[in-house]
Amino acid sequence: MKKNTHCLKFITGVLFAIFAVNTNVSAQVNIPASYALIKRVLPQRSSAFVVEPLAPEAKDAFEIESKNNKIILRGSNGVSVASALYYYLTQYCHCQVTWNGTNLNLPKVLPVVAQKIHKATPYNYRYYLNYCTFNYSMSWWGWDRWQKEIDWMALHGVNMPLALTGQEYTWYEVYKSMGFSDADLKDFFCGPAYFSWFWMGNLDGWGGPLPISWMQSHRDLQQKILRSERDLGMKPILQSFTGHVPPSFQKHYPASKLKKINWNNGFADTYILDTEDPLFAEIGRKFIETQTKLYGTDHLYSADTFNENEPPTNDTTYLSALSARVYQAMSNADPKATWVMQGWLFYNDRKFWKAPQIKALLDAVPNEHMIILDLAAEIEPVWKRTDAFYGKPWIWNMLHNFGGNIVLYGRMDAVANGPAAALKDPASKQLEGIGLTMEAIEQNPVLYELMTSNTWQSEPINLDEWIKQYQLNRYGHINKYTQQAWKVMRATVYNGGGNIRDGSESIITGRPTLDSNTVWTHTTLNYKPKEFLPAWDAMMKAIPNCSNSDGFRYDLVDVSRQALANYALPLQSKWVNAYRQKNIADFRKYSRQYLQLISDMDALLATRKDFLLGPWLADARKQGSTIAEKDLYERNARDLITLWGDVNSPLHEYSCRQWSGLLNDFYKARWEKFFALLDNALQQGKEADIKGFGKSISQWEWQWVNSHKSYPLQTTGSSIVQANAIYNKYRKIIGVAY
Repeated sequence: MKKNTHCLKFITGVLFAIFAVNTNVSAQVNIPASYALIKRVLPQRSSAFVVEPLAPEAKDAFEIESKNNKIILRGSNGVSVASALYYYLTQYCHCQVTWNGTNLNLPKVLPVVAQKIHKATPYNYRYYLNYCTFNYSMSWWGWDRWQKEIDWMALHGVNMPLALTGQEYTWYEVYKSMGFSDADLKDFFCGPAYFSWFWMGNLDGWGGPLPISWMQSHRDLQQKILRSERDLGMKPILQSFTGHVPPSFQKHYPASKLKKINWNNGFADTYILDTEDPLFAEIGRKFIETQTKLYGTDHLYSADTFNENEPPTNDTTYLSALSARVYQAMSNADPKATWVMQGWLFYNDRKFWKAPQIKALLDAVPNEHMIILDLAAEIEPVWKRTDAFYGKPWIWNMLHNFGGNIVLYGRMDAVANGPAAALKDPASKQLEGIGLTMEAIEQNPVLYELMTSNTWQSEPINLDEWIKQYQLNRYGHINKYTQQAWKVMRATVYNGGGNIRDGSESIITGRPTLDSNTVWTHTTLNYKPKEFLPAWDAMMKAIPNCSNSDGFRYDLVDVSRQALANYALPLQSKWVNAYRQKNIADFRKYSRQYLQLISDMDALLATRKDFLLGPWLADARKQGSTIAEKDLYERNARDLITLWGDVNSPLHEYSCRQWSGLLNDFYKARWEKFFALLDNALQQGKEADIKGFGKSISQWEWQWVNSHKSYPLQTTGSSIVQANAIYNKYRKIIGVAY
């Protein structure tokens, strides 16, 4: 053990020395890193591109020109160079790189850039990620997947990513240095699928105990992530101390000033060290010093003091003093520290956070040392009711997705117009950036291409023209049928209308019920479902001309899935009415159709890897080095997307997924049990015990969470064949259902 400890200290010291060299990101281009990115993106054509530095400008910029049969890419840093590459690929080669379908079919002869292109961004910061993304999407990522995402960030102009991987190792080092044993920390560190909420102080221990092997491997992974991001000119945001301490803290420091708080989502209390306690400043300094040794720093720190937890008082003096002390804990260790604060609390708890409270919290920190994320500006721009955060620099963000739920949805007009409108509005004061703060990625790629299209322009996006260009890049040509489909989708799923915060779910994924909604399964759409069907019709007509496009095949499956997901609600009403009318024949008929609908959806989604359960579970198991670790990680993976917590979790279905494997084995299986209960009640002429079912089904769900059946890692069948079969079977039926 002693020998291993010395080795670990030596390796850590070497890595720190390496990291110290790269801590200060210069404005110059790391030429080798840019060439490496180009080779990863275009392995067969990378030699056609030449990278050159661009003289520094007020804000990031890039240039593109043709010279000596080469495409010259100039940039003020690696992100600018990558953005130049992506601009060339999208505007000249009509290509596209998304999570859900990529088109890199470059012309044999690369198009010539007739006149030099020069683009400068109006935004100093292009922010990326949300705490929740690290779990709803990234829980089980290894280095290969991270490298791919970092390339995506650079291509899309991101220069300020949240970087929280490996944070648990920093805490381990801090508390071990303070005399805490592994046993003391066992109930502190949660399982890997719950770090987001552990980091924000919402929960302790759930899904653990966390093996030290995870902490060590993800310390190493974080160092790779940060080196790659910094090599491309990004400035990652790390975390700072907000007072969250282990349950065993009082044992070591009996005189400490601790407060219990509860997230109110079925989890035990967590412990927060009062900012007035001298230990707060000491631990805050120790944390940042330890983190800097491990990971370097770009002087940007995330700290969210009241994430979905109200302060004990709305007294402005208290809030101001607390904020000042949180900042002081950062600046004691790093005088250049800038606090990057999520503005979610001002949106989510507006009853508490009135103007005086917000102003008190923000005014306590110097303007040049704080940046506010307007986390859901496309839904409700908080900057408009806070005098642009009372003069603080701030970033306009699109949140868009909650929980990783699978649904076609978005606010296209708000995303196309909102950033430019805010930029030109004198009331926006210190608007310094734009960003993406979704809770999960790998869905609705059109919204993310649209949002990042704002990066290199200050004018609103012309949606009509942009959508045509999007289709050209995605499908390889402009097609009259896909144009029809996108016109309908813009007016329906992507209109963002009504008072709906996010996309509505299908009743299929809700815990079985006679109602049309559940706690987390909101089925009210922001459009009339019948008006969406012409988009499905048009996508089917486009098959002969577009079936070779990977992006088209994804979109075809997703549109077909949405049509079936919407149809579940009127079909549910049929068997519910039959049950209430005690018509057992019709009840059995429509309940069988409902179950078959789920199976048909499962078969359709099995044709795309984007919609498979198998990789999520397999990637979780892959992280473990022992059977016990593999089982622990798989349980985390299964739990997050179903119950979320324990048997009594109030968050069940918050992160529901329409995935092949999950539909058949989890959602369909639950409905089968529910229908058996209702059928038995009809036969006996009595009312079904719905409340009792809720308790019993949660026990079954927990058994599923703890099971170990493996699921396919590869697709089954053809997307085109399955979509045709689904369409021929359901289109007429659905057409008369609304």
